[in-house]
Amino acid sequence: MIFKINSVEDTTQLGINLGKLLKSGDIVCLTGDLGTGKTHITKGIAKGLGIEDNITSPTFTIVNEYETGRLKLNHFDVYRVSDPDEIYAIGFDDYIFSDAVSVIEWANYIEEILPQDFLHILIEKDLSQGEDYRKITITPYGEKYNYIKELTL
Repeated sequence: MIFKINSVEDTTQLGINLGKLLKSGDIVCLTGDLGTGKTHITKGIAKGLGIEDNITSPTFTIVNEYETGRLKLNHFDVYRVSDPDEIYAIGFDDYIFSDAVSVIEWANYIEEILPQDFLHILIEKDLSQGEDYRKITITPYGEKYNYIKELTL
């Protein structure tokens, strides 16, 4: 499923719409270059889950937890993780195999330890199309994510 987006607001809105669909235990893996909008999608997902907290990227803490929505959100940023043992040390399995929704920015850095079933979101910029243009490709891995067909912008 591919979305072509021309504004930060639409990137966030796509996240909101996705957040409304997400279910307990879902795992969303975000990949894309710096500045493509991974945190904007995450902010939208949080809103779609009913979380009104200020969402910030946990670059130095690895994970932020938000518990005020319809489902709990575990927001990971593994950009600075150089060894999978680092992420295991914080209890990674306990987080992602819980009832919470887990969103993992820079998931490609830890792909060897990701579970088999997850929702992958690749965000790409194309400056020839404009500063805010994004091509967002969403790929479900596992039958559990078949509901993603309902996602619209």
